[in-house]
Amino acid sequence: MSTRRLAPLFAASLLVSLAACSGGAEGSATESSGSTTASTTAATETTGADTDTDTDTDGGALDYDAPGPHPVANDRFTVANGERELLVEIWYPADAAAAADAAAGRPIADFVPAGPDRDAFDALLAELSPAGMIGTRTQTASALAAAPAAGGPWPLLLFSHCHNCARFSAFTVAEHLASHGFVVVAPDHAGNTLLDGGADLSEDFLLTRVSDLQATLDAVLSDGVALPAAAASLVDPARVGVFGHSYGAATAGRLAQEDARIKAAMAIAAPIENPIFPGSKVASIAQPLLFVRAEEDNSILVIGNNLIKLNFDDANPPAWLVKVRDAGHWNFSDICGLTDDLDAGCGEGTRQTAPGETFTYLDIDVARRLAGAYVLAFFDLHLRANADAAAYLAAPEPAEWVEVEVRE
Repeated sequence: MSTRRLAPLFAASLLVSLAACSGGAEGSATESSGSTTASTTAATETTGADTDTDTDTDGGALDYDAPGPHPVANDRFTVANGERELLVEIWYPADAAAAADAAAGRPIADFVPAGPDRDAFDALLAELSPAGMIGTRTQTASALAAAPAAGGPWPLLLFSHCHNCARFSAFTVAEHLASHGFVVVAPDHAGNTLLDGGADLSEDFLLTRVSDLQATLDAVLSDGVALPAAAASLVDPARVGVFGHSYGAATAGRLAQEDARIKAAMAIAAPIENPIFPGSKVASIAQPLLFVRAEEDNSILVIGNNLIKLNFDDANPPAWLVKVRDAGHWNFSDICGLTDDLDAGCGEGTRQTAPGETFTYLDIDVARRLAGAYVLAFFDLHLRANADAAAYLAAPEPAEWVEVEVRE
């Protein structure tokens, strides 16, 4: 496969749909917060799970920003979704003996199996855009196929990647979660990845992506049949959440709407309900929701950010809106800048909140740590019933970069 730039992004379809369907979404993305930071719904009301087997807090508050106590392992397997074959990555807490291998890590290219796709990915790395030298993380911090840590079963999180991205687009966040006692699984949405893009941004393909997540979840919960041997029987089927970025945010929300196994859902840098996907309705999602909004999002633009705010306003409580100053669309990703189309979010950019003004995006490492901390806190509350997480989610962390709104 030859190297190429990505197909048109989420913003193009979103803007076309909005132009046809809406004339009132052109307000500023910097509306006053009006945030309420009242404590959130008690964690025990969202899950009745016994968390004694996987706590890593020792009875104290968890440091959501810091790495957890476990080394991280990752592995991959395939899942059949009808005629679609999905390559799936899994990250999980590893035995302490894997610490040295996890610290050494491996090149990001190792996520891509040998063959034409690997050659194409190596070529992309060799010709990173200037922003990619800042934004693309090229080395993992996980041990391949290491033995799992004792103490499970662990809560399970599904991750859905952005339009024409990859299952490993957010491996920093996945590693952070696994270090704190979560299992993360992420399928490549075949036909909509970095190396085989071309699928439409449409209701029909959104449902295909949702079915990819459901097929992956079915496989993971089926007594480990599809899992690597070291990762079998790792997860608790009663504690399952989903998060996604961009197109993956819409996918995560629709999965929560359609699948009662999902206990909480998180959408990063895109609205769940929008004119592209008429079947997605946040009012039909009963589970807790958290939205992350990049305030200088140069992909979904001000219109998309206003839709995120409308989604938050319409969501069933409890719901959270985390607004990140100076953040761009791929600021939270590990492939920011890998191609020219992925540059928005690392290095220099143009503000959406002050058109024409140039600025420097939020430091990419800060943004990825921030995303990892909020993903961890959200699912720590709703899948592990840790009441300390409610206080973290109700306050800006750090206040220099974050504003938070909470609806109970």
